[in-house]
Amino acid sequence: MAPVKTLTLASIYELQGLKSEALEIYRDILLSDPENTEARLAMKRLSGERRRFGGANDDMVEFFVKMDSKAEFLEFERWLVFA
Repeated sequence: MAPVKTLTLASIYELQGLKSEALEIYRDILLSDPENTEARLAMKRLSGERRRFGGANDDMVEFFVKMDSKAEFLEFERWLVFA
């Protein structure tokens, strides 16, 4: 019996370094649910797609250097994903 292809299983594969297996699951999820934002972001992250930009945002660089709380780390992570 084949495992059920879920975001959770794809995340587990990703954490284990099984990139191609994770990508296959994310791809299948998007085929059945094209609006799935989490799967779409994971596909971009794993496939190395990044928006082009002219350089680092100086405010974010300073924020990164000085961050010292989990909330600040999460804010920086959100910025990285949507930058």
